Amino acid sequence: MATLDDLSKIEVRIGTVKSAERIADTEKLLKLIVDFGEEEPRQIVSGIAGYVESAQSLVGRQLAFVTNLEPRTIKGFESNGMLFAVGTGETFSFLTPDRPVPPGTSAH
Repeated sequence: MATLDDLSKIEVRIGTVKSAERIADTEKLLKLIVDFGEEEPRQIVSGIAGYVESAQSLVGRQLAFVTNLEPRTIKGFESNGMLFAVGTGETFSFLTPDRPVPPGTSAH
């Protein structure tokens, strides 16, 4: 069972997707460029291609991401965070704020 101390270690922030594209020769992977209000946007690789109509449909959307994970290389692309979503298949859903918030706003 996780403790409150465990939960406090996970940083979830809202990012605005600036660009999104399929990663060639993969079925599930998208490369997202996400603004978190930092000096430079972050590149995040996510296996969500099967859940969106098109990669472009994500551009401009504000989504929740875990932002304090160690960078990971996926299919040759460095990923600096992880999309935070719920469900699978028919129940898959993005977690989004109910109104626009500044990029980088923390969940709590």
